Amino acid sequence: MQLEVLNTSGQKTGKKITLDDAVFAIEPNDHAIYLDVKRFLAAQRTGTHKTKHRGEVSGSTRKLHRQKGTGGSRKGSIKNPLFRQGGSIFGPQPRDYDIKVNKNTTRLARKSALSYKARNGGITVIDALAFEKPRTREFADLVKNLNLAGKKSLFLIPEQSDNVFLSSRNIQKAHVQVANYLNTYDIMNSNHIVLVGNAHEVVTQLLNK
Repeated sequence: MQLEVLNTSGQKTGKKITLDDAVFAIEPNDHAIYLDVKRFLAAQRTGTHKTKHRGEVSGSTRKLHRQKGTGGSRKGSIKNPLFRQGGSIFGPQPRDYDIKVNKNTTRLARKSALSYKARNGGITVIDALAFEKPRTREFADLVKNLNLAGKKSLFLIPEQSDNVFLSSRNIQKAHVQVANYLNTYDIMNSNHIVLVGNAHEVVTQLLNK
């Protein structure tokens, strides 16, 4: 698949790039996408929720009354879960929500997501993106020039650039990501993907390991 290369003004440069069909033109696997997105969202959960059981709440362990002869039920201590301010029964405890997904399934999911975008014309390529210092206005102009204003857009840059990240962070619905850290959720959660410079080569190398 060949795509025109644009400049930051949204104009054609006369250059074209060829996207690897093994990454951008496969038959998508919906179940692989589902598994990888599920894994990503599960990993975002902190799992720090917790309630105190009867061994952790404050209170005396003194037996409230004798075992037999009162006509009432047996009561061990004031920390009994049946009492007010007693311990919780089977309450949530800290846990890890991570889900294991095989590397091959993860790669297949990312290829499938990219193939969906390519099939629907959701990929644009620009020649370069560089800022001498953080400039939100310039990044906003770029989004406007590419007709992406108001759309969820994912900009994949070939390497880390603090100025690009700082320029984009106040632009709603625009997300900048280093190509090496590409994930299925970000692809599926965006309406359009912008490949900057040789980001497509980084993605191809990453997913064809």
